[in-house]
Amino acid sequence: MKNSTLKAKTFIIAETGINHNGRIDLAKKLIETAVHAGADAVKFQTFKTENLVSKNAPKAEYQKRQTDKRETQFEMIKKLELDLPAHKLLVSFCKEKNIQFLSSPFDLDSVDLLNKLQLSTLKIPSGEITNLPYLRKIGALKKKVILSSGMSDLSEIGHALDILVSAGTALKNITVLHCNTEYPTPMADVNLLAMKTIAESFNVKVGYSDHTLGIEVPIAAVALGASVIEKHFTLDRNLPGPDHQASLEPAELEAMIQAIRNIEAALGDGIKMPTARELKNRDIVRKSIVAAINIRKDETFSEENICVKRPGTGVSPWRWDEIIGQKAPKYFKKDELITG
Repeated sequence: MKNSTLKAKTFIIAETGINHNGRIDLAKKLIETAVHAGADAVKFQTFKTENLVSKNAPKAEYQKRQTDKRETQFEMIKKLELDLPAHKLLVSFCKEKNIQFLSSPFDLDSVDLLNKLQLSTLKIPSGEITNLPYLRKIGALKKKVILSSGMSDLSEIGHALDILVSAGTALKNITVLHCNTEYPTPMADVNLLAMKTIAESFNVKVGYSDHTLGIEVPIAAVALGASVIEKHFTLDRNLPGPDHQASLEPAELEAMIQAIRNIEAALGDGIKMPTARELKNRDIVRKSIVAAINIRKDETFSEENICVKRPGTGVSPWRWDEIIGQKAPKYFKKDELITG
């Protein structure tokens, strides 16, 4: 079946997350890096630490590996919190640099903060997919929603979609990102085909949020139909902080985005036909029926006196059976194109 629909441009989110380390100057440099790489949006994380974790909440294993083991998750995250003035400054800076500002709210107050900033899109992180009051609050805002689905199964995704839609958000305005929340994600755990399962199960736009080391998987996701790609990046993987080592450095981010744009162009429209550029090669590469030996006029063409050779400017080999048994209309020298 022909598919004449060109793939829409993939929306690429360069995820700074908390890789700004709580520093506005570093956040600005990250924004500039995302712009230079060609990303469509740069995404932060919005939270009030007191609303997000309890004072004694343990860290994830990957966080323990990258940060001071003696500090609690609360202490680690508190240093990375951005207040309202910081958000306003970064939103303004993104407008100046012509890149979309996005953020994931991690609590109800943070949803309010981002709504006050008049963001057109909210990104729901994987950990909030079962947060009923949070989903209702976001759904009622009737914005565009990007929903990460790490750690969830199909039933949980379906339930979250039902809540968002029943609260007021149109399904057409929701994109579900397949995701694995292990940092970094082993290749064997990616299960990229699950992205297609989500799309088929809920008739929803899908994308992929990547935590693997490298750029291969997000590129493959685009080939499989991802409309959104999200990938963490940093200025330097050696910077202190929990997420830097599982993030791309600037040159890698740029390479990933360029590869995605190349794949978009390569996917084409799905109609199988020769391109204008390759038509010029057809007569050179294809073959014609030619004289295998000198052939006298009125001699019968046979498998012994004709053969197939380049160029393709004469009688096509498709007509082989038609030519066999005909009489030669004239004398043909060896390798001369047969006419008939």
